[in-house]
Amino acid sequence: MSQNKNALIRYKTIDKCLQNKYRQWTLEDLIECCSQALEEYEGRQIPISKRTIQMDIQMMRSEKLGYNAPIVVYDKKYYKYDDEDFSITDIPLTETDMNVLTETVSMLKQFKDFSLFSDVSDILQRLEDKIYSEKSHTKPVIYLDKNENLKGLHYLDEIYQAIIKKMVLIITYKSFKSREETKFHFHPFILKEFNNRWFLIGKKKQSQPITNLALDRIVSIDYDFNLPYIEEDFNADTFYKDIIGVTVNSGLQPRRIELWIDASNAPYVLTKPLHPSQRIIKENDDHSIIIHLFIMPNYEMERLLLGFGDSIEILRPEGLRNRMKKILQNAISRYEPKDNTELNI
Repeated sequence: MSQNKNALIRYKTIDKCLQNKYRQWTLEDLIECCSQALEEYEGRQIPISKRTIQMDIQMMRSEKLGYNAPIVVYDKKYYKYDDEDFSITDIPLTETDMNVLTETVSMLKQFKDFSLFSDVSDILQRLEDKIYSEKSHTKPVIYLDKNENLKGLHYLDEIYQAIIKKMVLIITYKSFKSREETKFHFHPFILKEFNNRWFLIGKKKQSQPITNLALDRIVSIDYDFNLPYIEEDFNADTFYKDIIGVTVNSGLQPRRIELWIDASNAPYVLTKPLHPSQRIIKENDDHSIIIHLFIMPNYEMERLLLGFGDSIEILRPEGLRNRMKKILQNAISRYEPKDNTELNI
């Protein structure tokens, strides 16, 4: 591994440490974290001197790399960012960086028709558009549906590295249903995106079922280098074959679900199927359609179907039809006058 790459790993590690404002960071702490990071990448221990980290901090503070990191020392011992929201990953790219990216995208586009790149051709197009808009100071042509305030995205690269290196995570997590944070070991298998949210899929223990964790509910991540990683032959395509979203209810089997779709929404459902198992059963004279899905009912499926409002009707199974009917009746009751008096707004 080159010295330049070693230095970049140290800068990134120091940056990650100083973003955690809930902990006090001494020079020894930063040395330890950088040593662990280099060991993960290199596969062997690489000694780091106090002088090296001190020089790294000076380099991050300077303009040489464009970081200008506001690193300060307090109590003559601890390091932190004077601006709590600062990160070296948020600084703008230089003109040289943009030129390198432009050349890289141009090279990759030569391979876009090969099967290996078939799934990422849209990413290349979006990246090319973003680079062009930045260099020409014009508005992007391609706009993506995104949530700028979504939490947890800064964990993506860290979790990705943990997955490919088969490392056991120690996750502090706070679900929407829990009042308190919980801490547990987690063996990560894959990252999955659904409906503009990211999820980490894996297991807490060998004996427990596969579960998903929303990245925006993760409070912190650490590592356990002593606990063996669970080696599991996990196939995401098979695991998620019969569901919509990320919630797999263990013990349930996929079932046939028949839906009536009105004429105005039929073209959308036909051109963008609700699930790969979707098949059309009947086209009615009024241009409405009846389709069936072969899926496992879950929370995401219900949310999707409810989003159609009165444009969709669940024909069978009877149990699901009655459940959705009850949900819709409860929704209607929300709009009924309270205490038999009309609300004046």
